[in-house]
Amino acid sequence: MKTFQIELQKIKSMSNRSGLVEARIDALVLPKNARGEDEGGTTLSMDEATARVLLLLLKQQLAEFDGRKARSQR
Repeated sequence: MKTFQIELQKIKSMSNRSGLVEARIDALVLPKNARGEDEGGTTLSMDEATARVLLLLLKQQLAEFDGRKARSQR
């Protein structure tokens, strides 16, 4: 399995369509040397400011999903 390290630099926009949240981002994607690593897969890293923006945008998108539910599903 190939492993990658993804550095999220900027979130440009987020939207949801047909139950799918899409994000336009600037990111640096580098292959990761698996030697010496405990786990395979992908690591996503970001600074605190970017993490806060991501959290706020996700909360906004989830609120929009909840707003579309029928009253009987709430």
